[in-house]
Amino acid sequence: MSMTKPTIDFFNKDAAQKYDERNSKLARISDCLHFLTTLVLRDLPSNARVLCVGVGTGAELFSLAHTFPSWSFVALDPSIEMLNVCRERIKLAGLENRCELVHGFVQDLPRTADFDAVLSMLVAHFIKSDDRLSFFQHMSKHLRRDGILINAEIGFDLNSAEFPEMLKGWEGVQTLMGATPESLASLPSTLRDILTVIPPSETEALLRQSGIANPVRFFQALMICGWFGKKN
Repeated sequence: MSMTKPTIDFFNKDAAQKYDERNSKLARISDCLHFLTTLVLRDLPSNARVLCVGVGTGAELFSLAHTFPSWSFVALDPSIEMLNVCRERIKLAGLENRCELVHGFVQDLPRTADFDAVLSMLVAHFIKSDDRLSFFQHMSKHLRRDGILINAEIGFDLNSAEFPEMLKGWEGVQTLMGATPESLASLPSTLRDILTVIPPSETEALLRQSGIANPVRFFQALMICGWFGKKN
């Protein structure tokens, strides 16, 4: 395993170490997403090479590594603390010889790096609207021809008539994760101004512009949506 020169960090050590505990309340959602991801990718080559963008502590990596024992992985994240947690988990799982850790952003990867699949799981809603197309384009360009891009993000039309009802369900998700009354009250502004939540139709248009001809929405749990598609 190797790491590039550090770039920037979003998580301190304590937050990184508690990340999995905080998200464990949503395990039934994430387990379903990861299970369906393995089905989407099941026809990749037996020696497939996979890039996990914003890998965090590695949940999707471990799911795929367990299901496909001959695949290799590049785990990319801008947080060195999250990568440190991921690295320890990789060591405990005995996967060091199948994983490379890279500290940075997808645009930092060498142009020659190519993959059978690129995954971005619950990352894109942290990317500003003006940068979202570039984010998808950088992932797409690292796909081999007919390689598969998988993107999961928080997505919804926040201006729709349905949003107030969806918000009630999303408040339940946030409550499970330890939200306070204050953070629940500010949830709409968080979705609009801190995260960059856009309608699924806009995400699909951006994926098409990035070179994914026919993005297919294969997953939705409240506002968490997931797509897959092949590179043109």
